[in-house]
Amino acid sequence: MRKHLMALAVVAMLGSSTVALAADLEADMNTISDNYSKVLKADNANDFTAGLSGMKAAAQDAKKATPPKLKGQDANSPQMQDYHKGLDTLIGQIDKASELVKAGKLDEAKKEAEGFKATRNENHKKFK
Repeated sequence: MRKHLMALAVVAMLGSSTVALAADLEADMNTISDNYSKVLKADNANDFTAGLSGMKAAAQDAKKATPPKLKGQDANSPQMQDYHKGLDTLIGQIDKASELVKAGKLDEAKKEAEGFKATRNENHKKFK
């Protein structure tokens, strides 16, 4: 009886850690979305840069998680590599927009940020 309870406890802990990881990914995606809204509404370089920084940090953290749609996939599977590639694409776009705003080109940086939508839409189709 004691072994059964111990096994049940282990299974429960493993299950809760999976839920926690999914919640972390969801939180990262919400952070990206919230900061993206701030980026699009920003009317100065400081607000724009702060939004980009929040997006980048959340995107980097999201790379550590596995989307629920890919649950059970090996970390080196083509699907997981594609998931990471999508996040890397977003991070690259964020970096490019950041460089533009640092160069004093806020309007061009905002145009670059508009391109984040296509990346989001493409990857949500695959992984959400």
